[in-house]
Amino acid sequence: MLHHPSAHADAPKRAAAAPKPPAGELFGKLINLSGRRRFTSQRVVLYAVLASQGREGALATARDALATFSDAHRALLTGEMSPAALGGELQQAYFGPDRADERITAFIELARRALDAIATAAFVAPTLLEELVEAATPLLATLNRLTQIYEDLARQQAASAKKQLTAVMGDIEQIAKHARIVSFNAQVVAARAGASGREFAVVSGEMTHITGQLDGLVREAVRSAVA
Repeated sequence: MLHHPSAHADAPKRAAAAPKPPAGELFGKLINLSGRRRFTSQRVVLYAVLASQGREGALATARDALATFSDAHRALLTGEMSPAALGGELQQAYFGPDRADERITAFIELARRALDAIATAAFVAPTLLEELVEAATPLLATLNRLTQIYEDLARQQAASAKKQLTAVMGDIEQIAKHARIVSFNAQVVAARAGASGREFAVVSGEMTHITGQLDGLVREAVRSAVA
């Protein structure tokens, strides 16, 4: 059996052409990940303290929280969700004077060292734990700031989408208006032409159907905009 290499060669192209999620869905994911990162940062510190006190299961919980925190941060820095893709204020917050990425990465490394030291009862464990606790408050301020930026971007996107939808609705209404005029004219011609005007009557009926569909689209668009 002969194989056609072109079929295999097209596979990566088809994968690369996968549809992107709607903008609203994307920003919802961004806010969710940012909120998860904010929550788990505090969870890491809390359970690290409990682990240092010998609380059973606390060390494992702290490690799980740190893994979740790291995964969320990594997701927010890659692909279509990355600061490079979204640009502007977000790019500045992560890599500009605020150095959010540097601060977050340093916290992850410090937390790993502290948890490893607690696990082995190392001499430096109390010092590292104290540093981790002290780092928690300024880190939370950074994470709150990033979450606020994501929420602001989501609101801007929603406002832009609503404005664009309003323009599209205006275009649809204009098309429906012209279609109604054509339908009316066809009805007039059909009435004057009698039996020979049947074709115009068909056109009129079809145009009436089309305008009804357009009006329905406008109503649906309005409901979506309000929602």
